[in-house]
Amino acid sequence: MVSFVKPAKAYFDAPLPHILAHRGLHTDVPENTLEAFRRALAAGATHLETDAHASSDGVAVLVHDHVIPVGNTMVTVAHHTAAELAALDLGSGEGIPSLALTLETFPQARFNIDVKVTEAVDPVAEAVATTDSGARVLIASFKAARRTRTLRRLSGVATSASATVSLAAVLLASVGLTRLGARALSQVDAVQLPTTMLKIPVFTPRFIRMCHGMDVAVHAWTINDPNEMRTLLGRGVDGLVTDRADVAAGVISQLKVR
Repeated sequence: MVSFVKPAKAYFDAPLPHILAHRGLHTDVPENTLEAFRRALAAGATHLETDAHASSDGVAVLVHDHVIPVGNTMVTVAHHTAAELAALDLGSGEGIPSLALTLETFPQARFNIDVKVTEAVDPVAEAVATTDSGARVLIASFKAARRTRTLRRLSGVATSASATVSLAAVLLASVGLTRLGARALSQVDAVQLPTTMLKIPVFTPRFIRMCHGMDVAVHAWTINDPNEMRTLLGRGVDGLVTDRADVAAGVISQLKVR
């Protein structure tokens, strides 16, 4: 029987394994929109994964890229106010939502927030604090400095490893230096990684044991194939970051029946 990790923070207090809906469920609606998040939750997602930029008026808004196509025009997110971004039609009448509005719209949902740019650090922290959402938020960022700066504004929130810390942990585990690898993970609650880094397989039994020994949750991304989902869950991965929350929910339901 696979043993999943159980970190102490409330963010992780959801049925295991976790389904982290990557930018929502956006098979036929735009990603990172209120409707995409709504559909993901309805499909069985335990967490919503999203990305934060900053508008020209200093509001955290949920969009992956700093420049996006809208119709025949390319829109630079940082050049527009939050109200202007919300009024865009990305498709299906959906605009770019603010983080605060999204947290308020889904008051029970858990959010995995990737802080994409330095300008978004303070706006993200402000939105989480003003909506009193710290217990249901995980802060992530590719760059360690952005992650650290955001965490300094938000006491006690969950966080995942930056790219440099993640790579160090993977490399150390791959050569058997798990004590050093565990030490690298001492300040994080989760690792959220692709299946390979520098062509090195990530989700080996040794790596997963190392993470679980530190009470660090192991999330794999971006996993959309049901067979790959089954394989990773069978190895003890705690969660799947996926574009297909609906598929993941079906796979997990089948595994639990067995």
